[in-house]
Amino acid sequence: MSAALRLSGLMVLLINLPRSTARRERMEQRLAVLGLDYELLPAVDGRALWEQLQPSVNLTAFQRHAGGDVLHGEIGCYHSHLQAWQRLVASDAQVLLVLEDDMVFHDDFMDALRIALRGRAHWDLLKLAKIRAKQPVCQGLLGTYRLNACIGAFTGFGAYLIQRDTARRLLPQLLPIRAPIDRELEQVHRHDIRHFSLEPFPAHPQDEGQSTITGEHFSNVRRYPLSRRWTKYAEQTRNLFGRVVYLALRGRLHSRNTPLPLKDET
Repeated sequence: MSAALRLSGLMVLLINLPRSTARRERMEQRLAVLGLDYELLPAVDGRALWEQLQPSVNLTAFQRHAGGDVLHGEIGCYHSHLQAWQRLVASDAQVLLVLEDDMVFHDDFMDALRIALRGRAHWDLLKLAKIRAKQPVCQGLLGTYRLNACIGAFTGFGAYLIQRDTARRLLPQLLPIRAPIDRELEQVHRHDIRHFSLEPFPAHPQDEGQSTITGEHFSNVRRYPLSRRWTKYAEQTRNLFGRVVYLALRGRLHSRNTPLPLKDET
């Protein structure tokens, strides 16, 4: 790691369950190709530590939001991201890049990362990959990339940047757990954050259906019958309305394709 690249003010953490050795080895190879310095953050094992973690979950709210049973892995994932943010807040770094262990990096990843850091005045939390990013609205251009807000579903937390001040402000708000971490943070109207994406995305998740959270091809997922799952759709509708109003009040529903000022490279 001594020859790896360090970017000024940036901490990079790779979240990995210690028992997921094959995933870790793949990510080590991919990060070696990037030449990016990083630290390994052992993920919280929700399955092994469920009895300790359960008091941190509002089970009723979570089940209402998810429309199904709580997955222990979801709670472990949530706490893993909180631990990453706590590491950032306790450090001298200004920005944290969080990577989950199923990321594939595109050829432009390092260029996109540098552009994102030079444009950090324009975002609080910035996704570099997604599962879903529906109805994007361009807030301006960072170099050749679009800085997008999302009106619709904005899920996936596999590769993102977060500012130190943002993490410090959000941490007290995020317990007890009411929803999966990505669903919680897409509620920009509740948390008052500039939660944007950098598109075209310079990375994407690839787990080949072998998720440590949802199981092989979602085999761990237990959704309620439709008669009980209506609460999920009610929550989604309420959050969509709140997000639209929030974005409208801040002038973020109108697409802007103008270049945004970038900080000079140091």
